[in-house]
Amino acid sequence: MSRRPHDTVARWIALTVLVAMITALAFNALFVQLAGVWARPPLTETGLLEKVAVVVRVVEAAEPAQRAHLAQVMGDGSFRVTWAAQRAAFDLPVLADPDFNTGEQVFKHLLEGPTRPMEAYEPADWPAGNGQYVLLMQLADRSWLMFSTGARSWGLDDGPRSLIVVLLVLISTALVTLVATRRLARPLQHFAQGARRFGSDFRAPPIEPVGPHEIRQAILAFNSMQAQLRHFIQDRTQMLAAISHDLRAPLTRLRLRGEFIEDTDQQQRLFRDVDEMQAMINTALEFFRDDARLEQATQLDLAELLQTLIDDYRDQAIDVTFNGPPRLVYCGRPLGLKRVMTNLMDNAIHYGKEPQIELQHRQGEVVIRVLDRGPGIPAKHREDVFLPFYRLEGSRNKSTGGVGLGLSTARAIVLEHGGSLTLAERQGGGLEAVVLLPV
Repeated sequence: MSRRPHDTVARWIALTVLVAMITALAFNALFVQLAGVWARPPLTETGLLEKVAVVVRVVEAAEPAQRAHLAQVMGDGSFRVTWAAQRAAFDLPVLADPDFNTGEQVFKHLLEGPTRPMEAYEPADWPAGNGQYVLLMQLADRSWLMFSTGARSWGLDDGPRSLIVVLLVLISTALVTLVATRRLARPLQHFAQGARRFGSDFRAPPIEPVGPHEIRQAILAFNSMQAQLRHFIQDRTQMLAAISHDLRAPLTRLRLRGEFIEDTDQQQRLFRDVDEMQAMINTALEFFRDDARLEQATQLDLAELLQTLIDDYRDQAIDVTFNGPPRLVYCGRPLGLKRVMTNLMDNAIHYGKEPQIELQHRQGEVVIRVLDRGPGIPAKHREDVFLPFYRLEGSRNKSTGGVGLGLSTARAIVLEHGGSLTLAERQGGGLEAVVLLPV
């Protein structure tokens, strides 16, 4: 019975949720411990009881006839003060246990003389639940003072406190999630980079299996597929190259036998067919044994590469217009890209006029356009011309030396870079070859 792996995506997700909850609780507890003094301080630490004691001493020292007015003016933003000779004058609800013990030690220290009975009320103590905070105190002469406020104004209210707790939960969850997602995202990014590298270079090394169990299994499966594809491509290339090479011998024999044909016209026709087949075989061997595909990707200046090709054509008295930046660095295979541009530019020169090259760098990709003012290619044949040995009658002839592998080779090289090569009709007449290369 196989042992179940521990490092899995499912366990990481469950662990992330658990750690996020624990961290949120820890942040909340830390908030209560460290910020409780200003967020919800105890009543004894607000200084409110000291104010009440001062009011009590002042009112007790005044004449009974002046106490009502004095109590009224002693109120401030923290509370209102009301004096009455009898408790019944305050119209307070009846509570089973209205005693107030929170500030008992404070009042014993601040107020001398006999103990003064105190009662406390909260808004929920009223029948409708919409009352006030009230502190009722009996003075030494058995009259009463009532301190009241509509809302608790010391510390933070429930709304701000709840908002702070929510923010702490969000922060703690975000921190835990960030750590967990980085643990999961790095292997996925490593996997994606390896897959893109294989898309532009089928000889790229295997991807290192890292990360949780599921991701490692996916990487191993991808490496196995990559090895099978590489083996298949190598076998196919070797087989086709061998066939093309072996065809040379019978073609040589055909040419030797053609020397004995007395009919000169028939002899020349045979030699032309043999030469054409020989050219096709040579081109096929170059295609299958393309050294440009064996080179490693490196940093190159695309603008400089195109300018070099344009200078070569100018040496042959062929004027090619260039539009683009003076410098554009790209990571690719220089020989392969040079072959692509040479094939496209040769087609624009041989089958059109006013050849032109445009280079553009857009977000995430490089665009190269090869333009001409020739007869173009009908829409129904624009994909067929990329097939090996496919030739358009009328637009191409045997005197040009082409055998129909130029565009096939160009598209294959562009695809190996992870890009695309398409043909389109140019506005105003002519053909537009568009090469898209991912950055």
